Amino acid sequence: MTLALAHRIAPAPGADGDGGLVAGLLATAALIGLASLVGMTLLARGDVADIGLLYLVPVMFAAIRLGLRPGLAAGLLSSLCYNYFFIPPRFTLAVADPSHLITLVILLGVALVGSHMAARLRQQASLAQAQAGHDALLAGFAGRLMGVTRRDALWALLAEEVARQFGLRVLVAAADAQGIVTLVAAHPAHDRLDLLEAAAAQWCLDSGRSAGPGGQVPTASEWLFLPVPGGQGPLAVVGVGNPDGELPLHGGQTPLLESLLAQAGLALARIALEEEKLALGRVQERERLRSALLSSIGHDLRTPLTTVLGTLRALRPLTPEQAAALASARGEAERLDRFVANLIEMVRLEIGALQRDPEPVDLAEACDAALDHLAPGGLVGPLELVVPEDLPLVLADPRLLHHCLINLIDNAVRHGGNGGIRIEALADPQGGVELAVCDRGPGLPPGEEERIFGMFTRLEGSDRQGGTGLGLAIVKGFAEAMGLAVTAANRAGGGARFALHVPPALVRPVAVPA
Repeated sequence: MTLALAHRIAPAPGADGDGGLVAGLLATAALIGLASLVGMTLLARGDVADIGLLYLVPVMFAAIRLGLRPGLAAGLLSSLCYNYFFIPPRFTLAVADPSHLITLVILLGVALVGSHMAARLRQQASLAQAQAGHDALLAGFAGRLMGVTRRDALWALLAEEVARQFGLRVLVAAADAQGIVTLVAAHPAHDRLDLLEAAAAQWCLDSGRSAGPGGQVPTASEWLFLPVPGGQGPLAVVGVGNPDGELPLHGGQTPLLESLLAQAGLALARIALEEEKLALGRVQERERLRSALLSSIGHDLRTPLTTVLGTLRALRPLTPEQAAALASARGEAERLDRFVANLIEMVRLEIGALQRDPEPVDLAEACDAALDHLAPGGLVGPLELVVPEDLPLVLADPRLLHHCLINLIDNAVRHGGNGGIRIEALADPQGGVELAVCDRGPGLPPGEEERIFGMFTRLEGSDRQGGTGLGLAIVKGFAEAMGLAVTAANRAGGGARFALHVPPALVRPVAVPA
């Protein structure tokens, strides 16, 4: 009956405030009185064994539900009641038999141990409840972040959430293109960062450590700045300020705020990946359209251009004026034919449909064939061909090598000025072979030796401004397809030098007859 009554009148777990404490003390006093009445009833029947155990109920109740001091008070009051009503001489506080003191000590010990255990249980329950609230808060915030697809919306949501959870003023500053922090969101509205705020925010962004009152590094600013973590370092900083001028964060608030910032950092990484994916999609679509356009132009021009070239080659001039006009028209048609061939070969190269049939090639014969191909158009001016007779053969695709030489020579003729062209081949000390086309033009801007081989690249401030920007890209693509390397460099005394490098594995020495 005593246990049932204790269960009914006990305050709810977690009850706080003076009202709950007073109610608990009254319930404890009632339980002690009830235990005394039950003990008196048992004593009247002659059953006096273990009457002191009745007082364990109110003592345990007070210790577990109310804490240490109420538990000790309940133990002391229970001891006095037990001594007064049941220990001879009865109805006095004197103790005739010292053995009864053990019961009094046990009641106080139960109060002490019970209150200690209850305090630990309450602490664990409080921590569990706080952790549950912490997890619920983070889960709700993460859910709202999933719907954010823009950086400005992310910063606004972060500022609003931090202000709502902590009751503080909030600033969000992110790095611009130069790495300087700029204000991107605030709650309530804030115009700009002053000098102290900007300095503290910049230091926090650069170091990745909190700066300000209560932070890892104190500053003169009244704002506490914390970094928003990212995979490659802080991407932004969040500043919190107390309207009362006190420390912005206390106790366990800092870990919760850092967790919110970590969630924002993950959302920012997701947004960055989505932006990269979108940009990549645009690039892929642009490349697809460009390839389709190149293919369409190349194939649609090839048939009528072949007819025009055939007609021009079949015509016979009757006068010198007609001969000059016919030669000019045929030269332009030849140039257009090379341009269309470059378009078609570039499309094949990009889609991986380029066929390679390597065989031993004599570089002297390959250079002569390229010069013969260009001669009808009048493109080849003064040149010097230096290819040693004892140069070994190279393993390459004759058609692809022919296209490489045509584009290199055409590039040198168009951009090399009037200083003439030099085509030279030589064996390198490592056992490979180098074939170079040199001119005496203005040369290449420093640092642009690699970019010159990009598709549709025409360098400003150099002699490589005209043309379509396809020829050197064709050279690089074909050379790499054959296992060769191509480089560009400036010559001593002016001009450019484009070289094809044949590795030793593709060199085939010529057998000398005995």
